[in-house]
Amino acid sequence: MDVDALTRARASRWDRLKELTRRRRLTGAEADELARLYRSTAGDLSTVRSAAPEPALVTRLSILLASARVWLTGAHEASTHPVRRFLLYGLAAALYRVRWWGVTVSLAVVALAALSAWWTVSHPESLDLIGDPETRAAIANYEFANYYVEYDSSSFAASVWSNNWFIAAQCIALGITGIYPLFLLYNTVVQLGVAGAVMAEADLLDVYFQLLAPHGLLELSAVFVAAAAGLRLFWTMLVPGPRTRGQALAEEGRTAFGVAIGLAGVLLISGLIEGFITGAAIPWAIKDAIGIVACAAFWVYVFAFGRAAVAAQATGDVEGDFAVDTVAVSA
Repeated sequence: MDVDALTRARASRWDRLKELTRRRRLTGAEADELARLYRSTAGDLSTVRSAAPEPALVTRLSILLASARVWLTGAHEASTHPVRRFLLYGLAAALYRVRWWGVTVSLAVVALAALSAWWTVSHPESLDLIGDPETRAAIANYEFANYYVEYDSSSFAASVWSNNWFIAAQCIALGITGIYPLFLLYNTVVQLGVAGAVMAEADLLDVYFQLLAPHGLLELSAVFVAAAAGLRLFWTMLVPGPRTRGQALAEEGRTAFGVAIGLAGVLLISGLIEGFITGAAIPWAIKDAIGIVACAAFWVYVFAFGRAAVAAQATGDVEGDFAVDTVAVSA
């Protein structure tokens, strides 16, 4: 095929299409003309690509058709509305669905960790399993506090965030097994209990709570909610209710995925607090106040914003273009 001959024959048509795409407004007749020229030019581009793929001409026609397509289909307008709706409604409703599971897990872990600490500090043979007295003293007087200041704040915050969110995501992804969340919670109980026992033995229990409060209240709340979401998914598999098991797992799985996305942001905040606040040389009262406010804000979001989102008919499941269509069936 002679590309030059085709160009001469179609030049007026292409120029007219270019002219129409540059106009701000089109009449009905001009819009119809633009649609016809778009179809014919698309055919020209297909012919050139198959018979004589001249790069310059292919590029020219592709750009021309892309401009015309904006008129025909409309430009996509970037908007933050979906993100805002997810934060105000979707995520809030998803967290609201697991609120009591989260509260139950949180209270159970705290109570069992306190029991573990009491048992460990009350039984010398249990303390000996941690290490000899010199090792325990070094942990209490140096290593426990030094953990928060021995690394650069930025890298430490990033490391803590990525590690904690990976754990939370695993809790949700593997929650259907019913095993991983319980395994994680067991490890958390032991770690909190052992650390508390070591610090209590050294009469540094106040330091223990001071170091945990700024970031730990929010961090542990997020991890506990992740474990709760995973356990709720496991319970849904066992007891799907009036829904079919497949439908129930699909709905709760999508909701849990939304929870995982939201908790990434929550754990990012706790990671920043741990990296830049916990080890900082500022009064402990300010550090602890930051931790208490952050944790309170999270639970207020779960309960207050979540209740408002549910009242606004949000479910925590996917919405809009991602919603799953369901077929009506007769009873």
